[in-house]
Amino acid sequence: MTSGEHVRTDLDPALHAVAAAVANSGLAPMVELGPEDARARVRGSAQSCAPGPEVAEVSTHRIGAGVGVRLYRPSASTAAGTIVHFHGGGWVTGDLDYADATCRMLADEAGVAVVSVDYRLAPEHPFPAAIDDAESVMDWVAAGSESLTGPVVVSGDSAGGNLAAVCAARSRTGAGPDVIGQVLIYPVVDTDLGRESYAANSGVFLGTREMAWFLDHYCPDAADRSSPLVSPLRDTDLSGLPPTVVVVGGHDPLRDEGVEYAERLTARGVAVELLEFPSLPHGFLQFTGVSAAAADAAARIVRAAAALFDHRGAQERATQGGVHA
Repeated sequence: MTSGEHVRTDLDPALHAVAAAVANSGLAPMVELGPEDARARVRGSAQSCAPGPEVAEVSTHRIGAGVGVRLYRPSASTAAGTIVHFHGGGWVTGDLDYADATCRMLADEAGVAVVSVDYRLAPEHPFPAAIDDAESVMDWVAAGSESLTGPVVVSGDSAGGNLAAVCAARSRTGAGPDVIGQVLIYPVVDTDLGRESYAANSGVFLGTREMAWFLDHYCPDAADRSSPLVSPLRDTDLSGLPPTVVVVGGHDPLRDEGVEYAERLTARGVAVELLEFPSLPHGFLQFTGVSAAAADAAARIVRAAAALFDHRGAQERATQGGVHA
């Protein structure tokens, strides 16, 4: 794992300006809105995200009655496999458009198909509905639907990172496709809101009140929150997980749990790359159109995701005697 002591620089000036504008807007806090109004507000901020690159094809598909996917085909296929991506939004907000730019970047950089998952949202569909949908999509990919192939890398941001981690853990049982990597972007991996990073970083796009609001909608039964299906960090055995990229921001309340997850995976022998962005807050992928630092971070993340396919290829070549000095 590439890591070091926590370095927290000043908040990126462009995002400081955005946060100040939000604070001075007079808008009611998200925690005072109903879910539909919160979703509308998130959709209204989409212009802050730079559009992703052109890809060869984008199509939508239904899986059963409850879940849909958006499938991105790269302009040039340079590796075998598929990325399954889960959007963020606290399990309450977010949609396929929320993840569009990220999925385009992933497809373009990795040269593989990307499946973006439109899982059901809380509180209309609380835990474990989103997990059920995630597993259905993973099984759909494993079945070779739409000519998709393995191996699979799972990715997601925030609550989507939570779902990606749950899917990666499930793959150890042999269910679903062959998962060779996970990319967890400022993920929710625990439900402890008392960590130091919450105290230090609440107030820039996400804080203790907002996270409690999300959890109350998604997982209203507090007894369920200690389950690894909600808090992957609390899994008693993190061994056997695939190579992992964990992304954290220096101004993110979720920073500490992400770093701890990376450290615990490393202790169990999992290959981990920890990408730390000291000047960035939670949710920075949604601000690549206004922040050069966020755009640079997004580029680094998709390169790290693409490298997971390269890692598998290098392993296979070595096994077959195809790697030479």
